[in-house]
Amino acid sequence: MIALTLKQLRYFEALATHGHFGKAAESCFISQPALSLQIKELETLMGGPLVERSAREVRLTARGEDLLEHTREILQRVEDLSLFAQRHSGAFSGRLRIGVIPTVAPYLLPKLIKALSTRFKDLVLEPKEAITQTLLEQILVSKLDIAIVALPVSEPALREFALFEEEFLLVRPESDAFLPVPDISDLPEIQLLLLEEGHCFREQALSFCNASSRTARTIMECSSLSTLVQMVSSGIGVTLIPEMAEAFETRSANVSVSRFAKPAPSRTIGMIWRKTNPLVDQLMEIGAIVKKEAQST
Repeated sequence: MIALTLKQLRYFEALATHGHFGKAAESCFISQPALSLQIKELETLMGGPLVERSAREVRLTARGEDLLEHTREILQRVEDLSLFAQRHSGAFSGRLRIGVIPTVAPYLLPKLIKALSTRFKDLVLEPKEAITQTLLEQILVSKLDIAIVALPVSEPALREFALFEEEFLLVRPESDAFLPVPDISDLPEIQLLLLEEGHCFREQALSFCNASSRTARTIMECSSLSTLVQMVSSGIGVTLIPEMAEAFETRSANVSVSRFAKPAPSRTIGMIWRKTNPLVDQLMEIGAIVKKEAQST
């Protein structure tokens, strides 16, 4: 029987994720020589090389690719077993790794962390802000427990739980406040400021405008809503922001904020988690707390 250890598998998964011995060792809080030794032992157990080593990066061999698939499945099952034990211990404790998209995190996350810390005294919260694709990748390989994203994500391995809906608002220079609110389908003909590619909010805005990145007259792409609003405040184009962001982003900007005619463009924000996660009752309770904090934002 092969004497594999979970430690070896975790180190191998870290190496595959980072593609670099030094970075993988740092993420595992061990020295690089110690990680290298464990990988060599794992290669001996697996009967051949798992990685191609070079000065700059590490690539998986075909054998390594096959092992990685099994490794991630095993580590996820171990994580689920830990959660199962936690569920039956009577107290919601340990770590909870929460991912949140950037167009929600600044407005909801601080209040949410405070509320969860008050409700679950023994829970160690580990928040992460990232775009939807990154959050999906990390939740599927058990690097996150839950994520707050715009729905739907349509990933068969994940459960979706809708929390609330919010409208998209039009932000224009203050001097345009007296002008009629344009129809959303007319926005592609206006100088439109958008988030950079990778943000789901960008794709939703383009979809609502019935436009694409090639047809919309985008004059600038930014990495944050704050930058978009400040650019509008300077008289450069218009932009869209989610309802949740209005009070925070417009308080120090010379802009006017308008609502679109009904039915206004909107999005559904929800929580996602792996279907194999056994802490359904606790996660639903967390969802209720998220909903309550969002309503007070």
